Amino acid sequence: MCQLFINADPAHWVSRTKSLRIDGMATSVRMENFFWELLEEIGRRDGMTVNQLITKLYYESIDADHDLGNFTSFLRVCCARYLALIAEGEIDRTDTTPLAEIDAAGILERERTAHRTSRDPRLN
Repeated sequence: MCQLFINADPAHWVSRTKSLRIDGMATSVRMENFFWELLEEIGRRDGMTVNQLITKLYYESIDADHDLGNFTSFLRVCCARYLALIAEGEIDRTDTTPLAEIDAAGILERERTAHRTSRDPRLN
């Protein structure tokens, strides 16, 4: 099992810092190349640069009253969630449909139902 991780391209875990402006404030985000590549892929689906995507996620997080104490962790989780949705068959990685057009409400409802069912076997 470990060979899948140990022998992967080491360039994936090299960290890189990206500078951007949010609300006119200069900030920087440091993450591994693996996550930057995923953010590029996610942004490309919606016709955005990585900086535009990060800014959009930032503003939407604020609008949803999320605690942004560790925004970089949030971005990593966004990447992991994107891959999980692909693995679950909820979105297709080869599809170019913008994520903004995906049925998010339907996906979230299916997840809630699956979560309730997994917690209470009587619901099966």
